[in-house]
Amino acid sequence: MQTIHLEQELACPASAVWEVVSDVCRSDWVPMVDSIDLEDDVRSFEMEGVGPVRERILEVDHEALCLRYSAISTPANIEHHLATIRILPNGDSCLLQWTTEIAPDQYADTVRGGMQLSIAGLRKVLGLE
Repeated sequence: MQTIHLEQELACPASAVWEVVSDVCRSDWVPMVDSIDLEDDVRSFEMEGVGPVRERILEVDHEALCLRYSAISTPANIEHHLATIRILPNGDSCLLQWTTEIAPDQYADTVRGGMQLSIAGLRKVLGLE
């Protein structure tokens, strides 16, 4: 299993970032995803070039600004996936921390690339690009 950890300073309030990230049906910042459906705690979407994905939302903590989710169904043979996004306020800016555990290791580079593209999409949605 590999653990991928990305951090990004964002020149906007943590509340603005959390508004986007905590809306688990919002897809405008996620590359190659047109829409997301939510049923109970499972979100489903079609990712261009990947196929259908289902993720269980494990935690949306509005006080701690923390989102945790796990892929439960993907076209790839993923044995383990757990992602955590935390937003740490710092005055008028904030730090986004995104950690993903993934197994088998062969998917780590693809997951890292998707995370990086999503952070770029988040920056664009927030008007930082």
